[in-house]
This record gives sequence, structure tokens and C-alpha cells, in this order.
Amino acid sequence: MTSTRPLLLSLAAVLLLPAAAPAQDAWPSRPLRMVAPFPPGGTTDVLGRIIAQRLSDALGRQVLVENRPGAGGNLGNEFAARLPPDGYNILLSSSAQLVTNVHLYKRLGFDPLNDFSPVSQVASSGQVLVVHPSIPVKTVQQLVAIARAKPGSLNFGSGGRGTPAHVAGEVFQVATGTKLVHVPYKGGGLAVVDLVAGQIDMVLSDMAPAVPQVKAGKLRALAVTSERRSPALPDVPTLVEAGIKGSIPDVWWVLMTPRGTAPAVVARLNAEVGTMMKSPELQERFAQLGITPLHSTPERVTELIRLETPAIGKALKAAGIEPE
Repeated sequence: MTSTRPLLLSLAAVLLLPAAAPAQDAWPSRPLRMVAPFPPGGTTDVLGRIIAQRLSDALGRQVLVENRPGAGGNLGNEFAARLPPDGYNILLSSSAQLVTNVHLYKRLGFDPLNDFSPVSQVASSGQVLVVHPSIPVKTVQQLVAIARAKPGSLNFGSGGRGTPAHVAGEVFQVATGTKLVHVPYKGGGLAVVDLVAGQIDMVLSDMAPAVPQVKAGKLRALAVTSERRSPALPDVPTLVEAGIKGSIPDVWWVLMTPRGTAPAVVARLNAEVGTMMKSPELQERFAQLGITPLHSTPERVTELIRLETPAIGKALKAAGIEPE
């Protein structure tokens, strides 16, 4: 009796092997979802589609971009934070949602530091001050002169409260002593569309949606907010060169996953980001949009959130922006 027991146990183990095999399938075994918390046409959407295509090629599984706009990107971040940490959900977020919105909304619906497992930085960019060609100005100083002469006569669009264009517009007013009317949209791309149509006067826009319109002659660029001139618009001065004091921080974008995602999945995604950012083709595509490609450790993303959150809080307070 006892001599047959090991044989029976071995046979049972063999019979169980086929049932266990599917659970050990290599990741990824199905398509992935990338949440973009803004509508189509803006920088987050454009970046998301470029990165998703690269990841699709690298992973051998399609990465589908899902736009979840609203509340300055908060709704998309909240949605992503509640997705299963199964390795098939990714969020493309930015410093606007992870650092700035903490100071602008009394309720975010997500915790930037505790609800996500960071993957890597992927990009950074300054902004560009663009006006409709009907505005009779060719320099920032001419624009400021009009705004000072007639307070409240000019408006500026943004992708919504707390987005970089909104914050930049508020900082610009403080730095220039002007009074502008804020016109919020559900995304920065939508603000640029209305600017081209002549519905609003100006936008301190992300580079990606604005640069093509500037090059097509549909918008006039007066200055960039970055420390140096942008290779995408080399003839456009910086705000400092235009005589405007006041720091407007660059925006950075990161890939995140829901907290608890397997470290091996995060490591693989990070490695693929590192590879794609070295691609000359991708670097050229980003340069055309005025965007700098980036790759970092997951720990660097957490460090940036911790370092920049109090700093941007001081800048917003100085600009008189209060949470709501």
C-alpha cells in the first residue's frame, strides 16, 4: 500500500500541470490600455499615441489609447488609479495633474504618490505664447501695452483650471501687471482650435498643438516660456528675452501604472521607454513638436513629485490662485 503512494502523488502532479500552465503565460498575452486624461488633439493625446504605437511594436500586443478628459486631467487619473494592477493598464500623466492640481482642487480623487507605481518620465516641454493674427501685435511688449491700456479686454484660453496654460496665464498676468479673462476648455487642443478660429485672443499653449499652426501661418508666436529658444521655433524669443520676468515651469509627462503592478512589468515597460527614447526617428518627431524626450527611473518620478509639489504651491499662491 505504501509503495504505491509516491506513484499516485506523482501522477496527480502530472495531471495538474495542464491546468496550471495558462496562469504562467508570458506577459503580455492580450492588448493593453493607456489612459490619456485629455481629449484628442492635445499634447497628452499626441504623446500617448506616439508612445502607444512604439510600445505596441516592442511588446507584440496592441496598446490602445483611451481618452478620459475632465477636471484638468483629474478624472482620467482617478479612473486609472482604480484600474486593476494586472499589468494591462497604463496612465500617461503629467506634472499638471501630479504636482499642480494638488493646490487647485480641494478633492483630487486620487493620490499622486500612493495610488500609482511609476514607470518613467517620457517627455518635457515649455509653452509658447500664441495669438490670433487679427491681434495687431508682433511682440510680447506690444501685447502687454494693449492689455495694460484696456484691462479685461483680452482673453486667454486654456485646457481647464490647473492646466499648464491656465497656470502660465496667471503667472504672466502677475509678471506683466495685466488683467486678462480666462476662458477654460476641456483640453488644450480645443483651446488652440478656437484660437485659430478667432474665438479667443491668445493661449500660452503646449508646444505640440500650437507649433503646426504657427508654421502654417494660422497663429503668431510671440515667445516661449522655456529658458532657451525652442528648436521647433528658433526665431521665437524666450519670455526673458522679451523682457518679461517670472518663471513658468516646464511641463513633464510620465507613464504610471496602478499601484501594485508587478515589478517585472514596470521594469519591462521602463526598459522599452529607454529604448524608444534613443530612436532617432522618435527624437526627430518630438523635436518637430517642441518636445524633449526623457527616460528616468521610477524612483525619479516619485522624487520629482515630492520636490516640485511645494515649489509650485508657492508660485500659485504668489499668483493669487486658490483651490476650489
